[in-house]
Amino acid sequence: MKCIFVNFTERPKPVVHVDPDENVFVEETVTLSCDIHGTQGWQYNWYKEGNLVNSTRQNQTYIISSVDWSHRGVYSCEGTQSKAPTYSQMSDGVTLTVSNKPQLTLTVNPQSPVFTGDTVTLSCDVGWSTGWTIYWRKDSNPEYTGAATKTIKSVNISDGGRYWCRARGYYDSNFSNRVKIIVKVRPKPVVHVHPDRSVFREEMVTLTCDIQQTGDWQYSWNKEGNLVNSTRQDQKYIISSVDWSHRGVYSCIGTQSNAPQYSQMSDGVTLTVSDLKPKPELTSDPAGAALTGNTVTLTCRMDLSTGWDFYWYKHTLNSETNTTKPNSYRMKIDSVSDGGQFWCRAGRGKPVYYTQYSDALWVNVTVSPKAVVTVRPDERVFRGETVTLRCDVKWEEDTEWTYRWEIEGTNNQHKNSVRRISTQEWNISSVKDIHSGKYTCTGQMGTQSSRRSDAVTLTVSAEAQAAVRVSPQPWLTEGDSVTLICEVTGSSTGWTFSWFRDDDHLSDSSRGAGGSYTLSPAALQHTGVYMCRAERGRPAFNTNNSSTQPLWITGVSSSVSLVVSPSRSQHFSSDSLSLSCEDQSNSAGWTVRRYTDRNTEDCSKQTGSTCRIVSLSTSDTGVYWCQSESGEKRHPLNITVHDGDVILVSSVDPVIEGHTLTLHCLHRSTNSPILKADFYKDGSLVQNQTTGEMSITTVSKSHEGFYYCKTERGQSMHSWISVRGE
Repeated sequence: MKCIFVNFTERPKPVVHVDPDENVFVEETVTLSCDIHGTQGWQYNWYKEGNLVNSTRQNQTYIISSVDWSHRGVYSCEGTQSKAPTYSQMSDGVTLTVSNKPQLTLTVNPQSPVFTGDTVTLSCDVGWSTGWTIYWRKDSNPEYTGAATKTIKSVNISDGGRYWCRARGYYDSNFSNRVKIIVKVRPKPVVHVHPDRSVFREEMVTLTCDIQQTGDWQYSWNKEGNLVNSTRQDQKYIISSVDWSHRGVYSCIGTQSNAPQYSQMSDGVTLTVSDLKPKPELTSDPAGAALTGNTVTLTCRMDLSTGWDFYWYKHTLNSETNTTKPNSYRMKIDSVSDGGQFWCRAGRGKPVYYTQYSDALWVNVTVSPKAVVTVRPDERVFRGETVTLRCDVKWEEDTEWTYRWEIEGTNNQHKNSVRRISTQEWNISSVKDIHSGKYTCTGQMGTQSSRRSDAVTLTVSAEAQAAVRVSPQPWLTEGDSVTLICEVTGSSTGWTFSWFRDDDHLSDSSRGAGGSYTLSPAALQHTGVYMCRAERGRPAFNTNNSSTQPLWITGVSSSVSLVVSPSRSQHFSSDSLSLSCEDQSNSAGWTVRRYTDRNTEDCSKQTGSTCRIVSLSTSDTGVYWCQSESGEKRHPLNITVHDGDVILVSSVDPVIEGHTLTLHCLHRSTNSPILKADFYKDGSLVQNQTTGEMSITTVSKSHEGFYYCKTERGQSMHSWISVRGE
């Protein structure tokens, strides 16, 4: 019997390998490998939880290209050989766990902000330690690889910005949270000293360490480089009573204990200590006499710096008034009693540290003078005139004044305007309407002002018009006296006058002094048409020429007479009038002429030497006379035509002294004397309504004047009654 030896070997047991790891993340690729040591030619079956999972494929590797939650479980494998059906053992199970993608966490230490020179550590926590490459990114810069922990030593400003990280392994992780690092320049404290770096013995001084950044700071104080407050770390270092030992250079530094950070060391501040109390100097502005109604400024001067309040004393050192900066005290001077003796001193700190008192200063007060405004040539002026306003301040002392003018104008252009003019006189070279208004002035002496002047009203009129009038009448007899008066409408000051007769300038200016031109006695050659013009100022300002005024002088023994019918000086309108020239020697060659408000002309309807006016009108009012062919003028008479109901009947010719003058009132409708009338001479009542007639039995020169009558039916016009010598 032949023996057959059969060698039995142990059935091989596969081992399952997992790449990259048994713990995987969603969407990761996982490869499981079935490793059987020994012979080759194996085919592989894969099982999950004991169930075959690759029925069609028998590869050594089982690849899951994109893991999801369904792939969790226990995986195992076995090998088979088809030629000699042989099976390996079943491998041990490998548990595949599936997790969501890890969320990276980026942390920074210390927390932002940080100071330049500090060390900052960034940590990128993946949550899974193996197989990862860490990528870092700052702001918009390109990514770069690095360790999971990034340390920045001695940071500077350029290291500030936004940081984040991500991990790359078998797949890319999401980006981490972003961390912002703020890098600030390491703060440098500033030491403030109150009240001042220069102090006096026994003053209290407070030094403050100002870091000017928020934070839980503690403070260290150094003097000359040595720690001076080892037990306390306050922001303020207080020296309650300074002495010589406190002189020196002080500095400070800040620390933060929660995240140990240090400020820079501050610059040193030198504290100086003086022994002698300062003494201020008291001055006043103005330095001389102060004027009532003004202000005086007292100044307390010291060669010191900041922190002082000032104290003022009047009359006694017990009357204290406190003012803060600046070192001046302004007081209103209402009366002379506001003057007197003053002192000052300064103080600072709490408790208050006082200087010495200043020397006493006397402030003398004088009643303020009042300015006076004068105007040349007059307060009433005309367009184009030159006006000079002068401001006078009566003051005993020889003082240089400047002047300020105020105008309360008649229009908005100069409404309450103020002009500061240094000269005493203010010239307006060509005055206009806008210059009308009330003018006041004050004198200025340094900071002191006089009292304001009373207002002077300047009135500017459009045109300067001269007007001429005659007294007592423009028709007179040779030997009488007559005065022509030239006036400027609305103004009477500063004028000189020029007179003209028949457009010729009269050179006998002495007769025209003061605006009056007198002819005494009047002669025949004075007959003519007169006008005047006025001027004033430098340069000369001229008015317009006046209207014309005729003067008629008749010879006493003239043989030519102008006979009026009816024989009276006043006539009703619509009545008829006859005027004839009668010459005792020869009536031929004489014609009636007249001067009205229009012109000089012949009588309208004239036959020979007789003029007849059929129907009178007021335009026929004027002076009528006889004129020869050679131009001689004789016997002028004034004829007045009235539209009213009453006229005064009087002789058309002058009354001879010693004769009787009879006047009566005539009514238009009855053409007969009125029974009762009032008679007036030069505006005064001379006879009341006792009768309609007034008689003066013995006429004298004193009876010359303007007469009129007044009744219940109306009032007559005025007539000049002249009285001629025998």
